[in-house]
Parts: sequence; C-alpha cells; structure tokens
Amino acid sequence: MRASRPSNVTRELLERWPLPDLDPRDDKEGRGSVLVIGGSASLAGAVVLAGTAALRAGAGKLQIATSRSVAPHVAIAVPEGKSIALRETKDGMIAPSASSIIRPLTKETDAIVIGPGMESGESTRNFVKKVVKSIRDTPVVIDAGGISALANRSRLLKHLDGNVVLTPHAGEMASLTKASKEEITRNAVDYATRTALALNAVITLKGAETIIADPSGEVFRYRGGNIGLATSGSGDTLAGILGGLLARGASPTQASVWAVFIHGEAGQRLAKRVGQVGFLAREIPDEVPAILESL
Repeated sequence: MRASRPSNVTRELLERWPLPDLDPRDDKEGRGSVLVIGGSASLAGAVVLAGTAALRAGAGKLQIATSRSVAPHVAIAVPEGKSIALRETKDGMIAPSASSIIRPLTKETDAIVIGPGMESGESTRNFVKKVVKSIRDTPVVIDAGGISALANRSRLLKHLDGNVVLTPHAGEMASLTKASKEEITRNAVDYATRTALALNAVITLKGAETIIADPSGEVFRYRGGNIGLATSGSGDTLAGILGGLLARGASPTQASVWAVFIHGEAGQRLAKRVGQVGFLAREIPDEVPAILESL
C-alpha cells in the first residue's frame, strides 16, 4: 500500500475538527471513564502519570489497575481515582492470572489504556494477550510494555475492528515490524501506514516528528514537539491524554491527532516557562486544561 501524503497537525486542523461536545448537565459518568492498566513494583509512577493525564484531558472517572505491592501508593498519589490491586509475580510484574479481575472492568469503562509501566517479559505478554482478547466494544490505547506483547501476534487486535491505538516509538515499532529502528525512522510514514493496515489499528509513531496513520490510509504528521518532551514518563502522559479523549467520545484517529497536538503544545509552553530541557513529565498534565480551553 502506498502511503498517503500526510496532513499536518495544526491548531487550524483541530479547530475544523472539534471534539464531541460536553453536555453541561452531565455528571462525572457522562464525561466518560478511563481504566488504566499497567505498572510494576519498579515502575509505579507510569500509571500515575497516565491516569492524571486522562483526568486533565476531561475524563470524569478513573480506575488504575496495577501490581498489588504498589496499588496503595498509587491510591495516595492519585486520590481522584480508584486503585485496583492485581496479583503480581515474584519480580513485581502483573501476573497473567490477574486478567480475570480485569475482564469485567473492561465492560464497565469508556476507554482503556494498557501498558504504561509494564516491563517486557513472558508474564506481561500473557497478561496483555488475555486482557486484549476480553475487550469487545471499548476503545483501547496500547502503550509501552503492552506493545511488546503484540510482537508476532498480528491477529490479536482484529476483533477490535480498528477501535484501538498503538503508541510506539521507533524501537517498539521495530519489535512489531522486524525492521531496524534506523530504517523505521527514515521511513516513518510508510511503516506507520503499513502497520496500521496490517494490525487494523491507529498507529501513533512517536519521534521528532510524530506520524499518525489509521487503517483507512489516512495519515497525519505533527512537527511541533521539542527536545524537552524526550524525557522519562512523557509517553505515559500522551497515552493518558489519548485515553481521556477517547472516554469523551472522540474516535481513535481524532483522539490521536488531538492528543499529539496537546502533548506537543504542553511541551512548548513548559519550554518557555521552565527551559528547553529539564521540565518533568509530571508537569505536562497540568498544561492540558488550558490548552483544551484555547482550542
């Protein structure tokens, strides 16, 4: 499949493509709920970043399902959300058997984010496989460690009918395509387009330029990021923003385009106030409401 010429993601594009309206009479249920699944004993902060970003993007309710040993700390760090403790392996990762707890939760939420803070390994692959198989009509974002579970499993997402977003960087994209990281960076549009078609998923390929491709062949390019966003936890906030926008009713493609712009704009605002490098991922979500308001 020949890649389409990408449309540039700009403020003007977003103004022509508004998010679904919020009803001022809605309660928190009406604003949408997000379920963030991830974390481990050594990476508890990732789900905190993703969950906080989802709320800052406008979701009304939040649940965070994470490894049992860190769940109480997550509950304290994000008092606005419900923390769900999952069985874990000896090395602190979520155990595959915990999928039985997750299965009913996926039917009671408006958007799912799976992967932040999940480390690669057999237990993660088995857990993600079981959870993804249980998802039916709920839009899902697969990020970080969740992406590694998809290698050599191209049919795992077919039943989601395109209602899924993957957010790989070039290294994670390499695990999906078997191409080198360097080759993907040189030909990002082609790889994102082909992978979106092969997996029937929206691909948000992160980098100095971020490419968004959906299974229909539509492609977008965002060039407004900065070097400061290349920092630990930044991708977790992007995944959370995406989840929040999906919960509000945006389509996977629209949510991806908006989330990438909001994330990049947050980086620009922090660069002006803090410096080109040195701002923290935890500071990104606080910028989101004002950016949304400006749009």
